[in-house]
Amino acid sequence: MKLFEPGRIGRLYLKNRIIMASMNTSGNINVDGTLSQRGIDYYIARAKGGVGLIVTGASRVSREFDYAPNAHRVLFMDGGIHVAWLSELADALHDYGTKLAVQLQAGRGRIATKKVSKAGVAVSPSALSCFFNPDVMTRELSLEEIQRLISAFQVGAETVRDSGADAIELNFHAGYLADEFVTALWNKRADRYGGGLENRLRFPMEVIRAVKVAAGNDFPVIYKFGLTHYLNGGRQIEEGVTIARKLEEMGVNAFTIDAGCYETQYWTFPPAYQPPGCMVDLAERVKKVVNVPVIAVGRLGYPELAEKVLVEGKADFIALGRPLLADPEWPNKVRHGQIEDICPCIGDNEGCLGRSVQQKYISCSVNPATGIEHGLSITPATVKKLVLVVGGGPGGMEAARVAASRGHRVVLWEKEKALGGNLIPASIFAFKQDYRRFKDYLVTQIQKLNITVEFGKKATPELVKELKPQVLIIATGSIPNVPSIPGMSIEKVITVSDLPHKSPKGSAVIIGGGLVGFEAALYLKQKGVKVTIVEILDDVLRNIHATGRMYLLDHLKDVDIFTKTSVLKVTDRGVEVSHSNSGESLIEADMVVIATGFKSNIKLREDLKDTISETYAIGDCVEPRKVMDAIWEGYRMARLI
Repeated sequence: MKLFEPGRIGRLYLKNRIIMASMNTSGNINVDGTLSQRGIDYYIARAKGGVGLIVTGASRVSREFDYAPNAHRVLFMDGGIHVAWLSELADALHDYGTKLAVQLQAGRGRIATKKVSKAGVAVSPSALSCFFNPDVMTRELSLEEIQRLISAFQVGAETVRDSGADAIELNFHAGYLADEFVTALWNKRADRYGGGLENRLRFPMEVIRAVKVAAGNDFPVIYKFGLTHYLNGGRQIEEGVTIARKLEEMGVNAFTIDAGCYETQYWTFPPAYQPPGCMVDLAERVKKVVNVPVIAVGRLGYPELAEKVLVEGKADFIALGRPLLADPEWPNKVRHGQIEDICPCIGDNEGCLGRSVQQKYISCSVNPATGIEHGLSITPATVKKLVLVVGGGPGGMEAARVAASRGHRVVLWEKEKALGGNLIPASIFAFKQDYRRFKDYLVTQIQKLNITVEFGKKATPELVKELKPQVLIIATGSIPNVPSIPGMSIEKVITVSDLPHKSPKGSAVIIGGGLVGFEAALYLKQKGVKVTIVEILDDVLRNIHATGRMYLLDHLKDVDIFTKTSVLKVTDRGVEVSHSNSGESLIEADMVVIATGFKSNIKLREDLKDTISETYAIGDCVEPRKVMDAIWEGYRMARLI
């Protein structure tokens, strides 16, 4: 496979074409800006999994700018204090034949956190409104400060060189401080660092020169940037291509080609709704005009697609971020043809980005051990037990998988004819294919672990007592919450899970403005249906990561959305509603879709809870929540029994 052919970035030899992309590791950073042992273990797990190059999380080169102590934990690369941990990391990765690149970052600029912006220390090339705190303006950097910042990159590069790391990646991406210098939308300076593209490129060119002086002219330097911001007034593709050509002349050894900024964050951190390989076309544009390697990013965790990108010459390397959180062994499993054993990323951004925003350690919705590789590893059970799992949804399957992996004898009862639970309706739309892949992965692991699965088995206290399990895990999930509204029995009323079996046309009203309702709206819009969403609360998409929320709202701009609106009844003509501010009205519709959430299967949980002394309830039967909650509860509980 092309994926496992060796490659080079400048003088750097890589054993394969798979790179671990840089990701935020804030929760695994010590207060002094060094990486914790947990953070080192996190990277070692990916090296052991077979990746060719690992790029660290963004490392700041200066504490002088854009930083407020105690506001949040930041990884730094600003002097000798970092040589010890970085050399330890480099040596450990080298044991597995994996190379290490350190990503250097100038700062967040106008993307400063709320605490930093409120502290009044956010800086930019020009005075700009802060993204997270629009009422606060950044301070424009002086010429002297710019020189000190460039000098800080030189110190950072010396630190990387001294540690034994193998390369540097410069972060000029996502609308952060360095990217602001290069982008006309954010750089309004009238001196030699502002104006036309030649002046705006002065900052990155001087940074590259400083890095080369410090680390050596032949030290590999990768430049990461968005070829386009997909934003009015932001960088367009043509300018991005020009930037790549000019920076190659400055000695850049490779380009990581990304896209987007915080206004279009569903490009920088593409959720499940973005198609696989959504930015490969941008990498291909750059590959056509430069002679150095190009690294492609953007939902490339599909082995066949990753291989195709390389074989067709659209890029020289592929970078994976979240797929390596979901399964650190992705490279090894692909290499050995164990595709069905890869735990896939589901693209919800909850366990990774969502936790990082909360200053928690980076993890993964479908791999709870991510970020605490040693502390949450699966170990053999001291006493082998008979474990009964009731419910074959995500939580139940994960609990069964982990318990069986530890050596317990596991029996799984599922009242339906197939495993999957709510993962089945959750994956009915084409843009939710990753949920289907995750369901298939869990089912495959259940089969390989020789877990006894009994379908059509409705659990009762009598049957449980008859089996005599030593441990009972109740994972009976949740059921659709259908509101008591007049007219719900009319033929035009369906649930979201019924949609793929219908031939929608004309118009539809969706009752419920949560994630399920908006995904149904996206599906119907793609089918050419005129959609209206009705939500009783004052806001929609209240419990979803910002990237997914932004994508859905942006792609459903032409959908009528009524908040603070209650449904009175459904009629043959449509839906009669009551708006909190404007009275009653009729919304005509050919179809009415119920998307009002789920409710716990409480009765069965209560019936079973006292049958066995060691009993646990997990997932939606406790409270309807997300896939991440069910998986984490199933994993963490099963590793302790």
